[in-house]
Amino acid sequence: MKIGLIIYGRLQTISGGYLYDRKLVEHLEAAGDEVEIISLPWEGYGRSLLHNVWFALAEQLRLAEFDLLLQDELNHPSLFWLNRRLRDEISYPIVSIVHHLRSSEQRPGWQNWFYRQVEQRYLASVDGFVFNSQTTRLVVQSLVGTAQPHVVAFPAGDRFQPTITPAQVADRAQQPGPLRLLFVGNLIERKGLHVLLEAVAGLPTSEWMLEVVGDTAVTPRYTQKVQQHITRLGLEHNITWHGPRNDEALAAHLAQSHLLVVPSSYEGFGIVYLEGMAFGLPAIAGRGGAAHEIITDGVNGFLVEDAATLRQHLHTLHHNREQLTQMSQAAQTRFAAHPTWTASMTKIREFLHSGIPAQAGIQTRHKNGNPPARV
Repeated sequence: MKIGLIIYGRLQTISGGYLYDRKLVEHLEAAGDEVEIISLPWEGYGRSLLHNVWFALAEQLRLAEFDLLLQDELNHPSLFWLNRRLRDEISYPIVSIVHHLRSSEQRPGWQNWFYRQVEQRYLASVDGFVFNSQTTRLVVQSLVGTAQPHVVAFPAGDRFQPTITPAQVADRAQQPGPLRLLFVGNLIERKGLHVLLEAVAGLPTSEWMLEVVGDTAVTPRYTQKVQQHITRLGLEHNITWHGPRNDEALAAHLAQSHLLVVPSSYEGFGIVYLEGMAFGLPAIAGRGGAAHEIITDGVNGFLVEDAATLRQHLHTLHHNREQLTQMSQAAQTRFAAHPTWTASMTKIREFLHSGIPAQAGIQTRHKNGNPPARV
């Protein structure tokens, strides 16, 4: 099967969504499929809308001899109209990989209203979906209905394959000294590092140490704001910055920490929570999005809405190492019950090979008297 995949930039970009796409490409190629990557340039949202009228891109897709075209939903501003323009000129189906919708993120209502109009039109222009969580599926189907074929294939957390035992997890939790906190994520506001900083600022510095792993260059203004906040609060001596880390280095951080704390305002899934659980790390996340599909509040982690609640949980776990031990072992148990990357990617490949008809979703909704949205 010859498959195209449209992404922004490089497949090796560091993020959960790109890891998912990368794992899928590796699995498809290992199984004998041919995958051609079509890379569009990273540009601002407004400039990306202009990709819909690029002659070269339209011509490339018209002439492509794909059996199926995958599109990362992140690319929706570049494709929401182009997909419709190509409908009478291509024979292959288009399947969108949806990690989470831009319009699900926290921002002013008028902005999300605009993004929702574009995303809804894009979602109505494809023939099927690959969803990374049930939460993402429900959000998308609330916009375009349930007519398109789809599969839900969860990301996995087994890329590191740690060998840490439950006994070692318990020993680590009982070690005296400050809680060793780990934040992993690109420094963007949605990931919530500022919420974590506000939380620890209200704790004695003897109770915690924080390691920050992530790209600081994604949004320089936010990074500068966070660093100024740290200086103003006098937290420099408790925080270590590492920037992006390779798998070996990140695994070492996960093995040495007590808690993974990434209080995102919204996650389409949250691969890093599961990866932390593989090392017996309880995860602390925000309540927005699909984190609840991984984290059982109070059992293998916590779901928080604000810095005050997060602060209380950190304070409690620092002083109650028995509770930390129980939650750490519950996190390991949760990881062990989750599907592997191989299982999830096999599920997607079976779906892609199932014979998804081109324009199936559009035709079905039209027959039901609910024609697709048009620009």
